[in-house]
Amino acid sequence: MIKINLLTAERKVAKRKTTLGSGQLITVGCGAIRALALLACGWRYYSVVSDNAKLDSDLAKAQKQAADLHGVIVQLQEFEQRRTKLQQRVGLIEQLRAAQSGPVHMLDQISRALPQMVWLTEIKQAVGSNDVTIDGRTTSITSVSDFASALEKTGYFKKSVEIVSTVGEPMPQPPGELIRFTIRVVFQRPGDAAAITAAQPPTQTSRSGGN
Repeated sequence: MIKINLLTAERKVAKRKTTLGSGQLITVGCGAIRALALLACGWRYYSVVSDNAKLDSDLAKAQKQAADLHGVIVQLQEFEQRRTKLQQRVGLIEQLRAAQSGPVHMLDQISRALPQMVWLTEIKQAVGSNDVTIDGRTTSITSVSDFASALEKTGYFKKSVEIVSTVGEPMPQPPGELIRFTIRVVFQRPGDAAAITAAQPPTQTSRSGGN
């Protein structure tokens, strides 16, 4: 009589089935991990590409703004250069105007200060200075003093006006004496004189009294 152990056979079949099921699970798991890895790589690639595109766009905008700002800076530099040249021209014009008006005012004030019977023969101004020498003729020594005093009162000449010399010359027709004089003055504007006076310290006067 032959005995067949069916239980042992069934156990082997079940064991085979279990072994095959585990292999399938491992395969599925590996496939899932591979798929997740591919998805992660794809997402990372897409993210890097997007970031690069955004950076390229931002860089292009920054370059455009830099180009626009460069144009503005160039225009500002040109404007500053023009403004500087204009200021230099205005300053030069003012200097020329002051240089032209100075002698005119000086001659006008000298003419206004002339007393009667006084004639001027020469007016000389030192180069690069406001020192002026006036030569003239008169018939009276008093007229020379009056002329010097009148020049001081104009405010266009620093005090005190210096009478350098007075020389008498005989005058044949009509008989008498003609006085040749030389006066030295320092030309200034009234505003300059006021500024100099204001800058000077006030003088203190002392009073003394007896008991």
